[in-house]
Amino acid sequence: MNKNIKNIIDNRQFRVGVIGLGYVGLPLAIESVASGFPTTGFDVDRSKVDKLLEGKSYIKNIPGTTIADLNKTGSFKATTDFTKINDVDCILICVPTPLTIHREPDMSYILSTAESITPHLKRGHIIVLESTTYPGTTDEVLLPIIEKSGLKCGEDIFLAYSPEREDPGNKNYTTRTIPKVIGGYDTESNENAVYLYKQLFDIVVPVSSTRAAEAVKLSENIFRSVNIALVNELKMIYSKMGIDIWEVIDAAKTKPFGFMPFYPGPGLGGHCIPIDPFYLTWKAREYDSPTRFIEIAGEINTSMPEYVIRNLMNALNDHGKALKNSEVLVIGLAYKPDVDDIRESPSLKLLEILDEKGANISFYDPYIPIIPESRKYKKFAGMKSIELNADTIKEFDAVVISTNHSSVDYNELAEHAQLILDTRNATKDVSGEKKNIYKA
Repeated sequence: MNKNIKNIIDNRQFRVGVIGLGYVGLPLAIESVASGFPTTGFDVDRSKVDKLLEGKSYIKNIPGTTIADLNKTGSFKATTDFTKINDVDCILICVPTPLTIHREPDMSYILSTAESITPHLKRGHIIVLESTTYPGTTDEVLLPIIEKSGLKCGEDIFLAYSPEREDPGNKNYTTRTIPKVIGGYDTESNENAVYLYKQLFDIVVPVSSTRAAEAVKLSENIFRSVNIALVNELKMIYSKMGIDIWEVIDAAKTKPFGFMPFYPGPGLGGHCIPIDPFYLTWKAREYDSPTRFIEIAGEINTSMPEYVIRNLMNALNDHGKALKNSEVLVIGLAYKPDVDDIRESPSLKLLEILDEKGANISFYDPYIPIIPESRKYKKFAGMKSIELNADTIKEFDAVVISTNHSSVDYNELAEHAQLILDTRNATKDVSGEKKNIYKA
């Protein structure tokens, strides 16, 4: 590896730059500072930068005190000025990679980032892409742009890919303790990037190439998507047989080998599982390779909100009511319990379908007081969470539990709700009769 890079890393004079200060980039920047490196965070969102400079957090699982302490170190800066790329020694890219409306990879954030940094690159820069993407992105999309600088990858600058593995709200792992996969464009790039990442993470897992590292991330989330689709399908089958899928899974997971529990729900959410599989299906077309498992899993998972609404209509029918004009409360907008992240949340799709079918909709989420602006669900921007108490619960014809936040009192909910449709088995420990509780 490059001896000069090794020396400045060892002496903690190596300056780290993180582009994209969201759920992935901000924890990475915090870990970089904690590891002793002067760190600059870059973001195009001025409001994020201003909050960080004020010692405030905009991510629930990162307390404001953490940001205040970060600023006190004197080793952290936040900026929207990409000319300062020249002041850092490495660039860790953590920008979004969403899908287009046609379910094709949206490379616009990676492209714009590459174009922004290229004029400010210098010899010795280590560049690591962390954004989830299809195999070949680092070599085919990022590399040609950064080499427009006149610097040669593997000789002047060093390029690698490392898939992010953040899991917001997971208290069992931190950024440092989650094993980190990394693959370089060439041997020299790999050695330099691996050496740097060994300072930031307890376990670093080198692989042979950027493509292999890109495939690791997709494989992890496709595995989850396919297995979640399987239990969602089993849920629909067993429901018709009068069998509780949750009871089946709880019993099956007592087997100490050959079974791994996955759980059904109202659909898939988050920034990875609903999106990542389609990156591979898109790239696989280039190789004329079918992706049947992935596509079938996608069809099942994306159909779950409709399945939930059908069950809600049947439950309301049992109570002599139609969905149209019914007062419906959705519990939980976040895509998973106890976080404030609504990216790709199936709860938003539920709101959309309910609205289209003429229901009067409300929501409650202790972590999301107001629905923010989004490209996909503009109609609900600005909608506010209700207060959840005995009086407000009674006002609704039906309550749909879409996210099982631990702070919700499900016993109180069951006591006062006219009807509950539980998509998460949140009411499993509710005491007393459960005649008003339906599963979906």
